[in-house]
Amino acid sequence: MTVNKNQTRRACLIVVALLPIGCAATTPPVASLAPSLDASQKAALSAAESWLALIDHGKVGESWDGAASTFTRAVTRDSWKTAVDAVREPLGGLVSRVVKSAERKTSLPGAPDGNYVVIQFDTAFEKKKQAVETVTPMEEGGVWKVAGYFIR
Repeated sequence: MTVNKNQTRRACLIVVALLPIGCAATTPPVASLAPSLDASQKAALSAAESWLALIDHGKVGESWDGAASTFTRAVTRDSWKTAVDAVREPLGGLVSRVVKSAERKTSLPGAPDGNYVVIQFDTAFEKKKQAVETVTPMEEGGVWKVAGYFIR
């Protein structure tokens, strides 16, 4: 079966939407947001930043390896790599990423109840100056792991 880039991109966006889920950039500045975050939100944010850094550095397979089990059950490692390449490659390298919000949730559409933090980043890429990345870490066995990712 032959799959074109548009089908792969659409599949990626559908999968990650169901999971309220260039490398010169540095860690996002969180100083202005940090005072309002509790310890678990800070831990979730740290997990999200580390996970995004893997993708930013082309380590997409490793991002899948470190994702939450709900994520890895929903998409195969190879499908994830293909989808991320199809979506991120046209955007070019990362220019900047700044934390916009981090909101605790215990329930998300299409996902099991649990402890989540929905984090939004204002992100700029070489070929897309304004984007919003939404990364949703969930607490799994006392560890925060990414359960969802979406770019718009």
